[in-house]
Amino acid sequence: MTSPQSTQPQSKIIPLSETPKLLSPTGILGLGGMTLYRRPVAFVRELLRHANSNSYVLTLLAFTAGYESDLLVGAGLIKRVRSCYFGLEAFGLAPMFTQAANLGEIEIVEETEASLAFGIRATLADVGFMAGRGWLGTDLPKLRPDVKTVTDPYNGETLMAYPAIACDVAVIHALKADHAGNAIIGGNQGVDVELAMIARTTIVTAEEIVEKLDRADIPGPAVHAVAHAPRGAWPTSCHPLYPLGGGEILNYIDACNSEQFDEYVRRLQS
Repeated sequence: MTSPQSTQPQSKIIPLSETPKLLSPTGILGLGGMTLYRRPVAFVRELLRHANSNSYVLTLLAFTAGYESDLLVGAGLIKRVRSCYFGLEAFGLAPMFTQAANLGEIEIVEETEASLAFGIRATLADVGFMAGRGWLGTDLPKLRPDVKTVTDPYNGETLMAYPAIACDVAVIHALKADHAGNAIIGGNQGVDVELAMIARTTIVTAEEIVEKLDRADIPGPAVHAVAHAPRGAWPTSCHPLYPLGGGEILNYIDACNSEQFDEYVRRLQS
């Protein structure tokens, strides 16, 4: 007599140190969070460690990009950026991104909230583009010849056709996650739920791992791996668990301005 197979779902928990191995060296990396809130900093630190023995030529996809993304640009891992904002809020410009952009060392895809939102929606809908009125009457289409116009077949109106946006790996930092991949990310979700849905592989780093959640902002079937990362967003904030580490952000800016970026990264990894 054969024993019945277990219906217990397989745990998706992996060590944080294993998360960079899920990313292709030439892939499209989507980072969750908003400005200086709930950014996947712990994952970025692990990726920087992993990059010591690997060569990366990544495209960064982020609705907004901040401290964590600037670390990757400074380390030379990012060659293409798709974001409608790259900076450190009240702390000013993102120093390594600004330097790389001024030197022409990275490709910057001109984006706005509209182009990113419609491109992500197109992928969610499994269509090649999503139409909208944004950018009409502006010079933005001259900078993005891949964004074309279409005619509404019902009323003849001209609309912008934003191409679908792909994502190979998305990394979202959560307040809580369970073994099945369900995650709670709290308020100010940005486009994290949608990013998790469009990515071929979604990684959740979480402040706390529990056996099972009763509810979820990001459902388990959309998540491929979960890693425990206490204070994994710091020095960005993770409300209501801890605030922004403003002093550390200033330390980072000082290090970059004094050409001590590499030393800062070494301290970050220690």
